[in-house]
Amino acid sequence: MTQQFWIGTVSKEHVLRGKAEGFAQVCHGKEAPLKRMQVNDLLLYYSPTEKFGEKTPYQSFTAIGVIQPGDAYQVTMNQDFKPFRRDVKYLAANDTPIRPLIPKLSFIRDKTRWGSVFRFGILKIPKEDFIIIAKAMGLTHEQIHELLI
Repeated sequence: MTQQFWIGTVSKEHVLRGKAEGFAQVCHGKEAPLKRMQVNDLLLYYSPTEKFGEKTPYQSFTAIGVIQPGDAYQVTMNQDFKPFRRDVKYLAANDTPIRPLIPKLSFIRDKTRWGSVFRFGILKIPKEDFIIIAKAMGLTHEQIHELLI
């Protein structure tokens, strides 16, 4: 299967929780997007805000991870919220503002309304765009090369 490259749109606060516990959760816990991901796919997180529900913009890429073996699984957060997750190995990376990268990213076709591509919570991007973002987040050429299969 061909390696795919994903961006999940998640607040930084929630990204930090996933990084600490080694999981990915997207689209408010929906299972379907996680089922589309395969082992060794690469996941970036874009965080429009620092905290879920707040309006103060953060607009940065906040994590890079590799999808691990195993299916999506459900957890119980509370009686009313039982999200699906997927195991992820996260790499050390720097938070990186998106604005300087917008002109270089092919998946953002409308550079004036660039935020609209993130509205569905998950999107697949080309490998070339993943490499641009990963470099901006501080990964070396060697690290990126090791990730690509």
